[in-house]
Amino acid sequence: MQCEALTLARRAAELQQKEQAQRAYTLALHELGGRAPQEELEAASYLFFSEGDYRSAYNTFVSLYNRGHYQPEVMEIMTQAFYLPNVQEQMARYQKNCAALRKYPYLFRQDFPAFDDLPILFFPLEENSYFPFPLDARQFEDCVNVCDPVIDRNFFHDLENPILAKDVYSQYQLEYLYDNVRKSEWVGRDNHIYLHYTDWARFCAYLACLDFTVLLKAKKFVFLFGEEVSRYPIDFATDFGIDYSVYPVKPITYDEVTRLIWHTQLATHNGGDFFNEIFHQHPNLLTTESIIYSNLVDELKERKRNMIRQMPRGQKGKIRRLSDKDVLVAYLFSREDSCDGIDFRSRICPAVLFQPHFGNLEYCFRLYEKRHLSTLASVQYEALKNSSMLQGFKYVKTFTPMRRITTSYAATIRYMYRQAFDPTSSQYESHPLMGDEISIRLQNRSFMIDPADRLYRDSVLVRFEDAKLNPKATFTALADFLDIPYTHSMTYCSGAEGLDPESLAGNVRGFDPAAVYKTYDEYANADERALLEYFLRDAYQEYGYDMLYYKGEPVDEQWVQERLSRLTCLDGYIAESLRLNLRSQEGDAALTEEEIDAQCDAYLQTVHDNRAGLVMRLLEGLRFYNQQGEPLRMMKKLALDPTLLEQPLYH
Repeated sequence: MQCEALTLARRAAELQQKEQAQRAYTLALHELGGRAPQEELEAASYLFFSEGDYRSAYNTFVSLYNRGHYQPEVMEIMTQAFYLPNVQEQMARYQKNCAALRKYPYLFRQDFPAFDDLPILFFPLEENSYFPFPLDARQFEDCVNVCDPVIDRNFFHDLENPILAKDVYSQYQLEYLYDNVRKSEWVGRDNHIYLHYTDWARFCAYLACLDFTVLLKAKKFVFLFGEEVSRYPIDFATDFGIDYSVYPVKPITYDEVTRLIWHTQLATHNGGDFFNEIFHQHPNLLTTESIIYSNLVDELKERKRNMIRQMPRGQKGKIRRLSDKDVLVAYLFSREDSCDGIDFRSRICPAVLFQPHFGNLEYCFRLYEKRHLSTLASVQYEALKNSSMLQGFKYVKTFTPMRRITTSYAATIRYMYRQAFDPTSSQYESHPLMGDEISIRLQNRSFMIDPADRLYRDSVLVRFEDAKLNPKATFTALADFLDIPYTHSMTYCSGAEGLDPESLAGNVRGFDPAAVYKTYDEYANADERALLEYFLRDAYQEYGYDMLYYKGEPVDEQWVQERLSRLTCLDGYIAESLRLNLRSQEGDAALTEEEIDAQCDAYLQTVHDNRAGLVMRLLEGLRFYNQQGEPLRMMKKLALDPTLLEQPLYH
């Protein structure tokens, strides 16, 4: 088949221009798309032997083999280059695991096969990532990363009984269970983690990739294979002479808490307070209401300083060594509202539900050399990404509420307007200047995430409208994703002030769906909404919102300019707030009306110029990448169980 990139790659290779040839061969693999085996083998072989992008080469070799092409040649490369250099390490890990498991009291069989008799070969792609090759099927399985920081099931949906987990072949998930399920001796009852594996031979094969040695020390796990699952749960008093009921419940300490549920702020006025009210009083969560991040950082620093001052000299060092994560957890344990509802006798350690808040979440585009390629940058997000407080948690689940973008935008304008012009507002005397919120929203694509970002690796987006209109379906699904039980506490709204609190003056309370249907027409006109819908149309499509203001007509520069010229609602508020600000100046700084008019005109012209430049860049069609050049992807939307829907899905 014709492939321009392949022609360029061959020419560059002839001229010994290695880097150019590698780039072209990589592009050729994308263009070939699995339709030309001979050319694919050529491209993959060049990349591999020239030490280019080995992942592209590796994946191509696997694809070729599974499709039945060049199997002897591919298997020779895979064996010599990937399997044999790592087999001694796998054998040593297998033997070490077997030795530990043979001595373990809660694994009830000993017939471990010899390493050479294992039914699966593991071909490493990179550290902790493998392509399994079952010898009976003679096909490569999908790549598995045993340390991928994702919890893919609801282990903790039922805490009435000990945890029973089936076929866990993830090191990350095994450690997660080990760290979060409390010892039986600490809760005064059988609280072992029952691991049920349906295939003994497959389990043994994975001992070449997993490491059980450290996880066996606390004797938390019980291993059951095949029909042995009928022994669940074991009567430890009868079978092993251990009566856990005689043990008192051990208080939970701050260092036991390793799990963070990060409730992110997509933008302002997305209904985040409603989600906090649902999770308040959950028996397995340390909760907070929306809290300004900078204020919290300052408060925790001051608390740590006070703790150091109050401790005897010999213990000050221990306090200084406390991590920011530990200080946060200790702080939440000290707050009555954060612990409200906590079950301290629970089988699992509580997770921290944390919503660090900012006055506004602002993103900007940083363009690469080619103007249609961009990365997203946000000062607020970078503060969280680099936060030792968040990064200190070993396990992170992330959920992001989204509200219809035009509604969220107009609600934000309403809030800003009240701050600027309402005499009853606490900020009225300072006369805050209203900003160009539409430009801020056009650049806010925080629903697009870097898959390599640990804080977003295990994340989901949940729509505010679903939470209001279909709360049972939404919060059942969200609890399942977050790996917490769906409890009675999630069927009502509560906070530090009691049931159905008022998050802001005038806001609806509890499950009242009025906020779904409010459009705040006096705070945003149709042209502002049409611009938002068009330039964020990928989000509307991905997350199931119908566009109400952009009607699908062709969009060109004239269409854009016409709408930019009619953003009178926002521009009027900006000008009005600036005039109020300028008129408040006293003494020598006082301005005449003519001077105020001139400054307003100049300021608005700057706003218009910047806004027009932004929109024209968007019209060219930007694509978004991380700093390493990998494409960003849309955050996965929370899927609801159709049988639990109380009302039709909102569009």
